[in-house]
Amino acid sequence: MWKFDRFARNRYDSAKYKATLKKNGVKVISITEHISDDPNGIILESMLEGMAEYYSKELSVKVIRGRTENALKCKSIGCNIPIGYVIDKNQFYQINPLTAPAVLEAFQSYAEGKTMKEIAEELNGKGIRTTKGKKVSDNVVSRMLHNRKYIGEYRYKDIVHPNGIPAIVPQELFDKVQRRIEETKKAPATHKADEDYLLTTKLFCGKCNRLMVGESGTSHTDKKYYYYKCVGVKKKHDCDKKTVQKDWIEEIVLKQIETILHNNELLDKVADEILKLQKKENTTLPMLKKQYADIQRGIDNMLDAIQQGILTSSTKDRLEELEKQKAELSAQIIREEIEQPMLTKEMILEWFGELKKYGVKRKDHKRRLIDLFLNSVHLFEDRLVINFNYKDGTEAVRLVEVENLPLSSDSTTVAAPKDRNPNFRVSVFFFCVSNGSHMQHLVS
Repeated sequence: MWKFDRFARNRYDSAKYKATLKKNGVKVISITEHISDDPNGIILESMLEGMAEYYSKELSVKVIRGRTENALKCKSIGCNIPIGYVIDKNQFYQINPLTAPAVLEAFQSYAEGKTMKEIAEELNGKGIRTTKGKKVSDNVVSRMLHNRKYIGEYRYKDIVHPNGIPAIVPQELFDKVQRRIEETKKAPATHKADEDYLLTTKLFCGKCNRLMVGESGTSHTDKKYYYYKCVGVKKKHDCDKKTVQKDWIEEIVLKQIETILHNNELLDKVADEILKLQKKENTTLPMLKKQYADIQRGIDNMLDAIQQGILTSSTKDRLEELEKQKAELSAQIIREEIEQPMLTKEMILEWFGELKKYGVKRKDHKRRLIDLFLNSVHLFEDRLVINFNYKDGTEAVRLVEVENLPLSSDSTTVAAPKDRNPNFRVSVFFFCVSNGSHMQHLVS
């Protein structure tokens, strides 16, 4: 090796590894530090190793001290910069106007029900890359959704500044994403099952109020069965709730959603609510306009300094940089305003008509309808309580012919409710936004 300090940074490791190599007939030699095998050489080698260890520890202390000083000022400490931020000349975090909107949209997409894999594909499709220039993976999205920097929190070891850096994501949206992440953790069946369990994180046991998760089993004839099982039963707690066949319970819920799609009076009221909600600006546009105003103030200050005779090469460079950022933000604001056109009531009702036309025949439409309309389902022995997502109080919905839906032959699967016409308590609210020519939904 070039020098002995390349071999190990402390004397214990150096002695240990050299002894292991010596037992196997290997001698460690330094090209620049010629050391003899006599006692003087042993002393010299120990001294060199001690110096290397001292240097390593001293460097570590200096690095930690420098990082701590930067952290107290909310400056970058040299770690990977999260997508959506840039570091300015003074080592402070600044919002990147080109990538920050994509970060905000990623949080919104996850809150609406999209998976981390889908979000990663969308980010890659937009040309977003990590600070190392690599494509965005599921793990990158996971770290992004957990990163508290996006709500403005600067953290280094025990140093925490709640508003230490510019925020990209509103606190309310960040909290909503964290709740969905926790719900997803409690539903492991979605990762390992070969069947799509549509009611994952939405189906609850009526006895113990725990989640019911997807399970599968194989009969003696090698026929596979899919069902939902209470977590309390699965983990052998104090619940004895029977399992319920997957297709049966999902079919009941989807039929109830279809009744909403055919309730023209209700959809008309929802359309009116959407018209009221769209008057509120989205979260991206105000953030972009605030950044634009901040940059404009910076430009005005620079021009004032120039008028007072303060003109240097750095002043000119900074002014050009601000003008470039201003132009980029202006283009982003225009795009954002174009992508969020004002909807008419006819457009909204037409969108509901499209949902009604597709119905519940295709699997992707089933998932879309459940994510849009369904809040939760509580399964009791003789009834279901289905909570939908619209806000006109509580209404009664009667389930008909449920005993005629296909049932599993699994002996542990619960049968259809005994009551032919059980009442279902329903409370629902939802709102929609548009994105270009395609309607999307945001479930509150």
